[in-house]
Amino acid sequence: AFWLILALAAGTSVAGAIWSEIYTEASWFASLGYAKVFWKVLGFKALSFFMFGGCVFLFLWANLRVAGGRRLWPLATLLGILMGAVAVGSWERVLMWAYSVPFGCKDPIFGRDLGFYIFSLPFYRLLYRIGLWTTFLAVASVGSFYLMGRGIWVGPSGPRLSPKASKHLSFLLGTFFLLLAVVYALRPYFLLYSERGVAFGAGYADLHGTLPGYRFLFVLCLAGALRAIWNVRRPGWRWMGYLVGGTVAGAFVLTVLLPGFIQQFSVKPNELSKEGPYISHNIRFTRLAYGLDRVREVSFPAKKAPTSDELRREEATLSNIRLWDHRPLIQTYKQLQEIRLYYDFRNVDVDRYEVGGKVVQVMLAAREMTLDKLPRRARTWVNGHLKFTHGYGICMSPVNFVTPEGLPVLWIKDIPPRSDVGLEVERPEIYYGEATEDYVLVCTKTPEFDYPMGDKNVYTTYEGKGGVRIGGFLGRLAFAWRFSDLKLVLSGYITSETRVLFHRRVPERVRTVAPFLEYDHDPYVVLADGRLFWFIDSYTTTDMFPYSEPVEFGGRRINYIRNSCKVVVDAYDGKVRFYVVDPDDPLLKVYRRAFPELFLPISDMPPSLREHLRYPLDLFSVQARIYSLYHMEDPQVFYNQEDLWAVPYEIYEEERQEMVPYYVFMRLPGEEGQGFLLMLPFTPKSKPNMVAWMGAHCDPDRYGELVVYKLPKEKLIYGPMQVEARIDQDPEISREFTLWGQKGSSVIRGNLLAIPVGRSFIYVEPVYLQATGSKMPELKRVIVAVGDELAMRPTLREALEAVTGARPAGPRPELARKALLIYEGALKKLKQGDWAGYGEKMEELGKVLRELAGSQEMH
Repeated sequence: AFWLILALAAGTSVAGAIWSEIYTEASWFASLGYAKVFWKVLGFKALSFFMFGGCVFLFLWANLRVAGGRRLWPLATLLGILMGAVAVGSWERVLMWAYSVPFGCKDPIFGRDLGFYIFSLPFYRLLYRIGLWTTFLAVASVGSFYLMGRGIWVGPSGPRLSPKASKHLSFLLGTFFLLLAVVYALRPYFLLYSERGVAFGAGYADLHGTLPGYRFLFVLCLAGALRAIWNVRRPGWRWMGYLVGGTVAGAFVLTVLLPGFIQQFSVKPNELSKEGPYISHNIRFTRLAYGLDRVREVSFPAKKAPTSDELRREEATLSNIRLWDHRPLIQTYKQLQEIRLYYDFRNVDVDRYEVGGKVVQVMLAAREMTLDKLPRRARTWVNGHLKFTHGYGICMSPVNFVTPEGLPVLWIKDIPPRSDVGLEVERPEIYYGEATEDYVLVCTKTPEFDYPMGDKNVYTTYEGKGGVRIGGFLGRLAFAWRFSDLKLVLSGYITSETRVLFHRRVPERVRTVAPFLEYDHDPYVVLADGRLFWFIDSYTTTDMFPYSEPVEFGGRRINYIRNSCKVVVDAYDGKVRFYVVDPDDPLLKVYRRAFPELFLPISDMPPSLREHLRYPLDLFSVQARIYSLYHMEDPQVFYNQEDLWAVPYEIYEEERQEMVPYYVFMRLPGEEGQGFLLMLPFTPKSKPNMVAWMGAHCDPDRYGELVVYKLPKEKLIYGPMQVEARIDQDPEISREFTLWGQKGSSVIRGNLLAIPVGRSFIYVEPVYLQATGSKMPELKRVIVAVGDELAMRPTLREALEAVTGARPAGPRPELARKALLIYEGALKKLKQGDWAGYGEKMEELGKVLRELAGSQEMH
């Protein structure tokens, strides 16, 4: 009775957990309008389980029954369940095979469409692996049964088999040989992923040694299968032994020794001539797999310094140079704008917005709710799930504005959010974000905390349609079971109209909707039409692209990637929309066939959101790393590695680190109009000078275009580490850094940016001071390097003027700050009733404004 009760309890617990998971997940998908996606994914998981698990069970049970082990059905059931559970993890392979499409490109060796390798071959590999394991388990279980039942024994002349055991094991051995024949029929296609030669993919030794070996082994395995079938009628285990031994020995000799011998004694002495054609395949297919076949290469003259005319023309570029590094800036945001201990800024993003009729580059961060900082006694269930449900607003500042104290000028600040530049936040609540880990309950009997106001708090009630309505007792029970939280059943604050908001963390939310896509590590917040949204990039990837060099991406190995979709999540109601930016991607075509209701064309994205598209940093980093090698398209140059590039290094906080791609708002050389780009310079491998730089367009009309500007090889163009070394060696800069350090402040050197201006480069590095014990860095100096000239000044304009000898066109921030201070002084005089002082200040302000207006001309 005890064991029966225990079994019933365990069964009820497992069934309840499965029911609550399916009920709550199905309700969640339905709330987003993606119920069909949930049921189709669940259907393919169930299909994989029952198809593979059922076949394994039937095969094992049939063989055990033939052997006389009818009572061993639990063993067959257990092994079937285990194999089915393993197959569930491969449901995507089944789906991709079922909805496969042609790739439109053929491999250079066997002439098959690439869709065969990406969509079909992984499925076939799954089939034969499960088949081999099933046959092995059948041989092991049936052989053990015969051994215990005296169907197999050891006689004076060796092992002996009963006629029944002999026929049965011959059949299983024939099945095993037949499956091996299938394996060796498919193995040639896997040679296109070989790593034996100088380049990834099938090389000379693979195609002249391993490939004939596979074909011979295929014939040998077919012969073994036929001999095993004949063995059922006329037992003769000697020949079977020869075939088994011959297959093992042949596999070792033909697929290991022979290719190794050819590689060592035929290929290596003549490597370039032997491997040349296969290097060409590797170059072509790697560039195709990473989207580098569309790169436009342009020569960049790299003059020593920009001319006065170029500085005047590039005023928009110069006025958008980013002086704030996201790492010190987030510390400043935290000190100035977290306001209460339960708010937190997790990340600072770079974007562009229209302000005053001009597009300007800004930095912004979302103010999210985190209860980890609350006192322990305040971290109650009611506070964590019913009261403190959402973050509030954003903080935004231009990339190059600085107050006289060295702090950022905040264009959006405070709670409720205030803006002096017309960027209004009408719906500031953040229910979904980067820090929203736990579930919350809204529309309960207790009001939610909205935001602090003085010594009091303002409360609110959720007005959106996000989340799942909890309903009656059954719904409460399902969610209580899912979250292992009985309070969901017992709490009197919950009503039938209460909504449960879960999967609130943006990466987890989108991954739950579409688990077959890969996602960028960095969602970014966007303000559009008064609401807050999260953008996160999604990717289609595979590791089965023939001849393409693999890389590590997101913790796994891939050799094909596309930025397939832009995913947008509403920070208030949690709506998730997948907008297609690469409709020609064959992998995405498969998913669109399978889930047509999930994907929307990019034209359906509202224009206010489309203005904030960014080329993803993760993808660009991978492409840049691959391009540093695969810009060499000549096989001989590639083989010699004579023009290998590298991502340069820079100094940050006195530490040497690899340069990270950065966003810039600039005009590309030779083009009209400004654009938002992601860029990165290159240096030669093991050399510090710059040889090229790569850019990716972010604006909607040119999104995804890649361009590489190659620098002249016959002259020296300083690279980032050479500029960093010159900064270290400059006596005035070193003296000032030392002096600051002696006064108890630490010097933080920000990102070094290489900015193309006209036909030359300028390097810009901001310098921050942080007092000991303080976590609020202040921007105090800007270092500018142009050609052989280097200067550190309080402002970018002054530093540019020092190194170029010309005053850049456009508004001068130092004059703007001076005007602001005079204006504030005038207001004070006005409040004091000092009309004479007010008049003097206004006259002084007029002079500064005239000088500011005149700064449009070069001096």
